[in-house]
Amino acid sequence: MAEWVCGCCGRWRVSVELIRGRYLYRLVHRYPRRFGGGSNVLGEVGSVTELEALLRRLSPVSLADPREAA
Repeated sequence: MAEWVCGCCGRWRVSVELIRGRYLYRLVHRYPRRFGGGSNVLGEVGSVTELEALLRRLSPVSLADPREAA
């Protein structure tokens, strides 16, 4: 599974998952540890164009912000 994390705060993550034979881009918002940690899956889409629209609609980051996670 490939994963990218935003460069600003590290709380926004995009991963590529193989689900039922299709690759899906998953947008996840992670909560800081001081608020109990955890994550919230905001959406799954099947193309980069749809991912860009999802990021624009639900997050303050754009498609150019995430960096590959270590």
